[in-house]
Amino acid sequence: MALTPRLELKLSQTLVMTPQLQQAIKLLQLSSLELASYVETELEQNPLLEKDESASDNQREGDRETVPEGDTGSEAGGETVDQSEPPDGPDTVDQTGSETMPSDGDSPLDADYGNVYEQDGVVDVSGDVPTAFADGGRSGGHGGSFDDDQNFESALTKDITLRDHLNEQLNVDFEDPIDRMIGVHLIDMLDDAGWLSGDPELIAETLNCNASRVESTLDSMQRFDPPGIFARDLRECLALQLREKDRLDPAMAALLDNLDLLAKQDIKRLLKVCEVDADDLADMVNEIRALNPKPAQEFEHEVAQAITPDILMRPNPDGGWIVELNPETLPRVLVNTSYYAEVSKDAQKKQDKEYLAERFQSASWLVKSLDQRANTILKVSSELVRQQHAFFVQGVEYLRPLVLRDIAEVIEMHESTVSRVTTNKYMSTPRGLFELKYFFTSSIASASGGEAHSAESVRHRIKTLIDEETPDSVFSDDQIVELLRDSGIDIARRTVAKYRETLKIPSSIQRKRMKAQAL
Repeated sequence: MALTPRLELKLSQTLVMTPQLQQAIKLLQLSSLELASYVETELEQNPLLEKDESASDNQREGDRETVPEGDTGSEAGGETVDQSEPPDGPDTVDQTGSETMPSDGDSPLDADYGNVYEQDGVVDVSGDVPTAFADGGRSGGHGGSFDDDQNFESALTKDITLRDHLNEQLNVDFEDPIDRMIGVHLIDMLDDAGWLSGDPELIAETLNCNASRVESTLDSMQRFDPPGIFARDLRECLALQLREKDRLDPAMAALLDNLDLLAKQDIKRLLKVCEVDADDLADMVNEIRALNPKPAQEFEHEVAQAITPDILMRPNPDGGWIVELNPETLPRVLVNTSYYAEVSKDAQKKQDKEYLAERFQSASWLVKSLDQRANTILKVSSELVRQQHAFFVQGVEYLRPLVLRDIAEVIEMHESTVSRVTTNKYMSTPRGLFELKYFFTSSIASASGGEAHSAESVRHRIKTLIDEETPDSVFSDDQIVELLRDSGIDIARRTVAKYRETLKIPSSIQRKRMKAQAL
């Protein structure tokens, strides 16, 4: 066959990821904090976007679903709940035209692309969700007044930080500027617990000084307040605190050298290595338990990071459950169509017209994507409530085994869509705050051939059995297997051991030893 150039027609199908489709997929898996940051960035960059201030006061009815009582979602068939249309208002989801919006068949959120798409324009924001605080204080000069909700003492006092506390002692105890410089570097190497997280030899290399001088400075700073600061491990932290109390005798030092035996409650070996009797050993253990393994904790004033739920769930007075989106985490944006129409009239250059058209289309897509994201989250959450109805009514023992496919088949979406929806999304329920992924658990077969049990409920059952143990009756893993099989749960011994370890429960030998010893 001759090798000659020729023209050829070929028909093939390819998957094209448009920027709008990438945006829809990306928004679906963002957390509430990441979504808020992304929307704020879009508001700054797009003059045709504006916040919907009215949406913060009144929640749309379309953001709520009612799950009938006793409906476990076992029957597929789409939505079976009441969902009214949103009231008339300035929501531009209905104002966008077909020329800028995708068709209903496109379903940009319901597609599986292997979770691979371009990262252009992705806002890199931490997934943590901090609690926001507003400053209630009022600044003013002499003669100014304080609000009723402001503490007067807060204007006179200020919490001292650990760094300030240590720097004050450093300036008092050291006069040589070299020692002070070494001390500053040592303070910078402390972690949140007050332990030395780095190698002091690195300071010697950085400052070009003798390692012995760094060690000497460290030894002096280990006498700083609070006791136990600048320790390099748990043993040293406890030893520094005992030295401060003048209780670091040879017997106590031997006990600190064998903390692993103390963790195992191996009393016989501890009595031998410490060369004390049982009463003295009990007193020594009580002294160790009274120490603080994290001496810097009292100086940490960081507020615990709170999680704001994306979905709110509560009982319906008429029976069943009400599932609704949290309006505090739901951004509302509008396309300013009047402004777009006004500036379009004055646009004469082709470049200006193209810019306005691109901004309008981008704004319309964002509004559409946000609406689709909200509806998809609500749909998945409502189906989860249906499937796990018994859990919300009777507790964790009745948590059903569930996989992504079970939800995807009922709501007629792809598993990848359900996976994206349940990532970094939390639901507030009468039984607490849960990540949506919590409700997906593997199944444990039933010994009687009935309905399978969820892994979470089996773990709860194992913990309950162990909590009910007595010193004379400590169950081994084999005995737990037999008890579970008597309850209709078919489980292997290695699975019981794995679940017990994930619950941080020691072995039967260690539990028996702990219950027998009164330490």
